[in-house]
Amino acid sequence: MTGEHKILLSERELPTAWYNIIPDLDRPPAPPRHPATGKPLSPEDLAVLFPMALIQQEASPERFIPIPEPVLDVYRIWRPTPLVRAYRLEQALGTPAHIYYKNESVSPAGSHKPNTAVPQAYYNKIEGTKRLVTETGAGQWGSALSMACNFFGLECKVFMVKVSYQQKPYRRSLMQTWGATVVPSPSPETAAGRAILEKDPNSPGSLGIAISEAVEVAASDPATHYSLGSVLNHVLLHQTIIGEEALKQFALVGEYPDVVIGCVGGGSNFAGLAFPFMRGRLQEGRPTRFIAVEPKACPSLTRGIYAYDFGDTVGLTPLVKMHTLGHNFVPSGIHAGGLRYHGMAPLVSQLVVSGHIEPVAYGQVEVFEAAVLFARTEGIIPAPETAHAVRAAVDEALRAKEEGKPRVIVFNFSGHGHFDMAAYDSYFSGTLVNHEHPQEDIMRALEDLPKVPAEA
Repeated sequence: MTGEHKILLSERELPTAWYNIIPDLDRPPAPPRHPATGKPLSPEDLAVLFPMALIQQEASPERFIPIPEPVLDVYRIWRPTPLVRAYRLEQALGTPAHIYYKNESVSPAGSHKPNTAVPQAYYNKIEGTKRLVTETGAGQWGSALSMACNFFGLECKVFMVKVSYQQKPYRRSLMQTWGATVVPSPSPETAAGRAILEKDPNSPGSLGIAISEAVEVAASDPATHYSLGSVLNHVLLHQTIIGEEALKQFALVGEYPDVVIGCVGGGSNFAGLAFPFMRGRLQEGRPTRFIAVEPKACPSLTRGIYAYDFGDTVGLTPLVKMHTLGHNFVPSGIHAGGLRYHGMAPLVSQLVVSGHIEPVAYGQVEVFEAAVLFARTEGIIPAPETAHAVRAAVDEALRAKEEGKPRVIVFNFSGHGHFDMAAYDSYFSGTLVNHEHPQEDIMRALEDLPKVPAEA
């Protein structure tokens, strides 16, 4: 192997703008609504949680938004990231497909999450925020925001979903190394946490619960803002640097993907790779397929409904129109903690409804089977979340083999699994099991969807 399988960009080729997909959609996104009144939100309603720059990015009509130079300075620590041709995986599968992956695991935090953590910390810093508070599932987002806050001199507090807090102690250590305070959620520190613990002292927690706790803390302290690692438009916007780089890298090798794949929990890493390529489909009619991969244990796209819902469990956050399992839904404690969220990014949901994105769901045993195959061929251990994208890429490559039709496949390698080896231990010992919720559990959670005015 000569090294030609890795497609690199020079530092001077780092994209200098994020891509905003909103101007290219067939219709404007449904507006977020006030959690109490159901009426469309104003920028002032959001100012208690976010700096004005991020609020403006939520609904910006601009197709490209310049990346501030201080953000680019931090990006240059690890960006541009490599686009890699997975020759060894192709050979193991005997497929005519060309399989590529965009390796976001090379960031200091080991995932794609710093792509939005850094600008969020920057915009908060210049507006005078002293502390950021957030939630995290598997710990990748909490790690990224801890690092970003450290770079820009902000305090950081992270509510970590309790089951992941227990499963992934070294993610917690990573956050603490960068100076963050980490609390298992649900916690006795907030009214939201105490209410959950009163109902279920052994609650494993969920991202929805942790969001409630973080939002409660942010809303009670003028010097503190809330920071979200997925779902919202500005988060997906920042992640598009992944796809903008990949477009340049594919141009260098003279190929263009037939299939773009990413795992989805809230939707940010998928959108980061997919949206710049989706531009070709929306503007030029390119036939590229887009596959969003979720766990069967938390199937918001494949078994949820498209409706207005709260982003958190208690009902403190704005109402957004998205695929949801209901804000009271508590998923099983699978190892892919970053995919244990009841809802999906509104922009991703809208593109699913319009037929531009194909959602699929897998159980965690078949996901880890693909992860081990990838590790043994390409040498990198995928995070449990990332392994969902690997599984779908393997299946697409096998389909190409069966059909005898070559195709170019790219997936987002959103993070490594170096802090997730307990999950691999479970797989190798045979104790890893699939979780799939009965339909009645999902329907029960959906009964509590908020009532939204008819004009919505």
